[in-house]
Amino acid sequence: MIRNDFYTPEVQGAYQLHGLGDFTLEEGGTIPDLQVAYATYGTLNEDKSNAILIPTWFSGTHQTWELAYIGEGRALDPTKYFIVVVNQIGNGLSTSPHNTDGPVAMSKFPKVRIGDDVRAQEQLLREVFGIERLALVVGGSMGAQQTYEWAVRFPDKVLRAAPIAGTAQNTPHDWLFTQTLLDAITSDPGFNGGEYSSHTEVTDGLARHADIWCVLGLSTEFWKTEFWRGITLPPDVSFSTMIEFRDNFVRGVFQAMDPNALLVMGWKWQHGDVARNTGGDLSAALGRITAKTFVLPIDEDMFFPVRDCRAEQEQIKGSELRVLPSIAGHFGLFGFEQTYLAAVDAALTDLLNTQV
Repeated sequence: MIRNDFYTPEVQGAYQLHGLGDFTLEEGGTIPDLQVAYATYGTLNEDKSNAILIPTWFSGTHQTWELAYIGEGRALDPTKYFIVVVNQIGNGLSTSPHNTDGPVAMSKFPKVRIGDDVRAQEQLLREVFGIERLALVVGGSMGAQQTYEWAVRFPDKVLRAAPIAGTAQNTPHDWLFTQTLLDAITSDPGFNGGEYSSHTEVTDGLARHADIWCVLGLSTEFWKTEFWRGITLPPDVSFSTMIEFRDNFVRGVFQAMDPNALLVMGWKWQHGDVARNTGGDLSAALGRITAKTFVLPIDEDMFFPVRDCRAEQEQIKGSELRVLPSIAGHFGLFGFEQTYLAAVDAALTDLLNTQV
């Protein structure tokens, strides 16, 4: 195992682990004693009707949801709902290449699919909380992929669904974009075929990975208007130049992460496709959704553009498209803008108030 302080409770906030036993994967192979990391907010009511599930996105953990989206008086209000944020397999907190040993450690970690995450989450909710039905599944980016998978794979268990800034079936452009992210890491000699002894040995590859995010994860308008000048990070860190923002925020975040964890999540993202449940027929897959669904793309998102999200939304019976505003593009998910957060809260409030 490799210790990485980025994935400790001191950095990410408190979380719990639940063991699912030996977990067989859709691509073949098994993760021995799969540990799923999760955090909960609020109290589950007696009839278990107030449960909300949030799956995490690429590189993300439960912490961003806690800091940016969950709070009293918000749509995701822990005084009203029991909110479970589950860290996806391979994200650094749940079982991942660097925090396990034995036959699946490091470069030997098997391929994991979106469907594996959803099956693991369903088992977790059932075993730990006895939850059989969810008032809402909501997630951003890769969390949106998992939201769609939930609604297609377990239609009787999902009353409402809100995929944010993500698609049900990954597009060719998105596959290529993701591949550049992965190649940036593996091209670093320090990666050593996935058998490095510390993430710091892959610093250059992680920096190149971060720079690609600067180009496509953040919009052209974000850079042109110098929106980054208004972003302050704890403890009161601000930025005086574009390069300083790149180095201290974008590179700083990704260079703290485990390279193999990013590769596991990236492959999973590339191969996200709910049509696997219906023999490759996307329309048939989306036609299985019975949840009241709000599809929530971000207007400046360059790799999950509104047109791609709309094309899928139009195939979901009774669904609605609500476009979220964010000059930050895909990174609007971090909640830099109150206008974006207000739009998310408004959409989720409407969805939760919809009788189903």
